Amino acid sequence: MPRLILFNKPFGVLSQFTDQGSGASPRATLSDFITEKGVYPAGRLDRDSEGLLLLTDDGKLQGQISHPRHKLPKTYLAQVEGRPDATALEALRAGLRLKDGLTRPARARRVPEPAWLWPRTPPIRVRAAIPDSWIELTITEGRNRQVRRMTAAVGHPTLRLIRLRIGDWHLGTLAPGALRAITVRHP
Repeated sequence: MPRLILFNKPFGVLSQFTDQGSGASPRATLSDFITEKGVYPAGRLDRDSEGLLLLTDDGKLQGQISHPRHKLPKTYLAQVEGRPDATALEALRAGLRLKDGLTRPARARRVPEPAWLWPRTPPIRVRAAIPDSWIELTITEGRNRQVRRMTAAVGHPTLRLIRLRIGDWHLGTLAPGALRAITVRHP
């Protein structure tokens, strides 16, 4: 049976095991946290995003999780500039025209700042004159930086982005940098 690792990817960590960048100093990668051999990310999570990243040793399962045709829902918490009103939330729900086409409809709602949330290192930039707020957004596709582009398109750029759930798998109480391995049956 396939192995699946649920990993809480910290801010600043690449969603790969090696740093292919040409920068002077190496960046943090999955190999700084995961020593298990033979597992690979099922999808991606940007370096400046945090939260749930799934890894597996099974190619079929990896495809079922990451391939766009499966439309696996992914839920995010986004701290955004300003306070999205009903019009902005409805635009997110209806689908938005981005440079690479129309997004699928999403679920979007305002939520209070999570009491359980860990501090981010480094902290987000706070501007006294611009309030921020939180939204929960669920999408069924995974375009490059999609959530960030969607919130910016409705006038509320993302300051912090945390993935909470992919399909039936959720972050739960995993601390940043922590992982939990499970065995799964193919869906």
